[in-house]
Amino acid sequence: MRLRSLVAAAAVSALGISLAACGGSDSGDSSNGGSSGDQTLTYWASNQGTSLDNDKQVLTPVLQKFTQDTGIKVNLEVIGWNDLQTRIQTATTSGQGPDVLNIGNTWAASLQATGAFLPFDNDAMTAIGGKDKFVPTALATGGKEGEDPTSVPLYGLAYGLYYNKAMFAAAGLQPPKTWEEMVTDAQKLTIPAKKQWGMALAAGSYTENVHFAFINASQNGADWFDKDGKPTFTGDGNVQGVLRYLDLMQKDKVANPSNAQYDNGTKSVNDFATKKVAMVINQNNADSSIVANGMKAGEYGVVPFPAPAGAAQPVASHVAGINLSIFKNTKHKDAALKFVKYMTDEATQTTLGKPFSSLPVLKDAKPVFTTDAAEAATFSDVYNTKSKPLPLVPAEDQFESTVGKAMNGLFGKIATGGTVTADDVKAALKSAQDQVAASS
Repeated sequence: MRLRSLVAAAAVSALGISLAACGGSDSGDSSNGGSSGDQTLTYWASNQGTSLDNDKQVLTPVLQKFTQDTGIKVNLEVIGWNDLQTRIQTATTSGQGPDVLNIGNTWAASLQATGAFLPFDNDAMTAIGGKDKFVPTALATGGKEGEDPTSVPLYGLAYGLYYNKAMFAAAGLQPPKTWEEMVTDAQKLTIPAKKQWGMALAAGSYTENVHFAFINASQNGADWFDKDGKPTFTGDGNVQGVLRYLDLMQKDKVANPSNAQYDNGTKSVNDFATKKVAMVINQNNADSSIVANGMKAGEYGVVPFPAPAGAAQPVASHVAGINLSIFKNTKHKDAALKFVKYMTDEATQTTLGKPFSSLPVLKDAKPVFTTDAAEAATFSDVYNTKSKPLPLVPAEDQFESTVGKAMNGLFGKIATGGTVTADDVKAALKSAQDQVAASS
């Protein structure tokens, strides 16, 4: 998922698809106990495929099967990521939202704090099949620790280090297992005469930047908030983690300074697919873009994003993905719970895993997004054992925005010939920390 800042007047770009003959979320019996056949749910889905229309094509038969099985109709609206968070925030304020919706899992604690979403208490969790069916790290993204979650996992994603097999073989290199090996390999594979770089970074994307601030700091054993939810951005582990990532462009010189203008991960993935760079760090849903841009599946490999030798924690990704929530004011609570159970059962997860390039959120489920067994095993291992949730605090969205944009500025300074020191990083993080503290 990619988190977008809320703006007061965002343009709405959504595709509405009606799978029911008539009615909306308030049609039929308004009680929870009415017959299934007279109920219609409204469902907001996030854009997971190649386009809004592609999502419609993928989801329509899946939702039709739910209707056939239960008699419950579903009105589907697919909403682009640029608009989804704003639409959700507006709905929490107005009370005019859908019954069920997708959320970026990093938004869970912030949305939970609004009080607008149904807690998955013991009864609700039992109704959807029980908490034990989920991968524990995925379920942990459902809300603030110690409280009943207000969302459950739907689609899993994780970061991996993609590498060009031919470039590595020609240089006599093996895939890196540590940060130090990754940097050394990238330096050997940076060949100015060939206009070839060791790595590509989405250094102008605040969402990508904050993810790597979090991952690198986690490898150092650092946290961005204390137990009371107060920001601790200026801790040494955070500062050094950010600087380590910035140094890929600054000190190590393995990334093109023009990457500071790459405002989304697609641009860095495209450089990798067109063989301008030897490595790129991206989530597992990059596969389709890599192949679409001309690289064959057998030409690349994937290993976990490496930590420094002796790292405090072997964190290789945050727990990325999409969760499902139910608005508390739904008139169809039981039907909504049936829908969540259906969307998170093994059969539906298998059906959607391939077109949406997602990792299973269910224990013991096999990934189907790729036919490469080694790649599937790598991403599954990262997701299940080497991932850590982003901060589960109400201010998480502000953390992403302030820290990510601070890193955008630091990369911009490096790209234009400036030098960024640990003190510069600390000052930038102090400014971000002050912004978050002031709005808490």
